[in-house]
Amino acid sequence: MDAKELLRKVRKIEIKTRRLSADIFGGEYHSAFKGRGMTFSEVRAYQYGDDVRVIDWNVTARYNEPFVKVFEEERELTLLLVVDVSGSEVFGTVNQFKREVITEIAATLAFSALQNNDKVGLVLFAETIEKYIPPKRGRFHLLRIIRELLEFEPQTTKTNIGHSLEFISSVLKKRAIAFLLSDFIDKDYERELRIAAKKHDLTGIRVYDPREESMPHIGLTLAKDAETRKITWINTASKANRIQYGRYFQNLEKQFHLAFQRNSAGVVHCRTDQSYVKKLLNYFKTRG
Repeated sequence: MDAKELLRKVRKIEIKTRRLSADIFGGEYHSAFKGRGMTFSEVRAYQYGDDVRVIDWNVTARYNEPFVKVFEEERELTLLLVVDVSGSEVFGTVNQFKREVITEIAATLAFSALQNNDKVGLVLFAETIEKYIPPKRGRFHLLRIIRELLEFEPQTTKTNIGHSLEFISSVLKKRAIAFLLSDFIDKDYERELRIAAKKHDLTGIRVYDPREESMPHIGLTLAKDAETRKITWINTASKANRIQYGRYFQNLEKQFHLAFQRNSAGVVHCRTDQSYVKKLLNYFKTRG
C-alpha cells in the first residue's frame, strides 16, 4: 500500500469512526467504564452512618473528635486494544474481511477514549506479539494506531491468544481497560485469561464471518487453511463433514463465551454482516 492510498484509508476510517464515537459512544463509554481507583481528596467531620474504615485516626487524635477521609474517583483511564492479526482474520464472504471490521471497532473505541482524554495503547499479535505501542494521549497518536491497524503485515500467521493475555498482564502495571479483538479460533488460553481478568477490566470481542458457522454444499473443493497454509480437498457434499465443521465452530464459540464469563470478563459477539454499532452500544448500556 503506497503512502497516498494509506492516508486516504486512514482518513476514511477516522471520519467514520470518530463520528460514531462522538454521536453514539462518547457518553456510553464514559459511564460504562469507571476510574482506575479512588484518590484522597480531603477530610471532614464524621457523620452518622459513615464507614468506620475511612476514619482518619491521625486527624481524629489531633482534634479529639472523629474525622473521615473523602475520596474521589480517578476518571483518567488507560485503554489497551489487543488485536489479532493472524491469517484467519483475512477472511470475509460479505462486504468486509474480519480484520477490516476489527479495525473499525478498534478505531471507534479509541476515539471514544480520546473524548474522555484517556490514554490508548495497541498490541498486535498472532502466534507471537508482533507490535506494541505504549498508551499515550492525543489525535496524532490515535492516527498512528489506525495506520498500524490498516497496514501492518505480521511475521507469523497462527494464533496464540494465551500469549497475548500473558503479555498484557506483564506490560501494564496499573489497571487498564483492555479489549481483545479476535475471531478466537484458538484454545487453551483460560489460565492466562484468568490472570489478566483479575488485573484489568477485560472484554473479548469475537468477530466472525457467517460462512464460518456452516459449510456450504458445493461438492468437492480445495480449501486453504489461512494460518497453517495447508491446502486440502474437502467433500462439502458429505453431511458428516458439514456437521463436524459446524460443531467445531460451535465449540470454539462456547469455549470463548464460557471462559470469559467464568472469569468475570465482558463478552461481545460481532458477525461481519451485522451492525457492530448496536452490539457495542448494548454492551456499554448493560455495563453503565
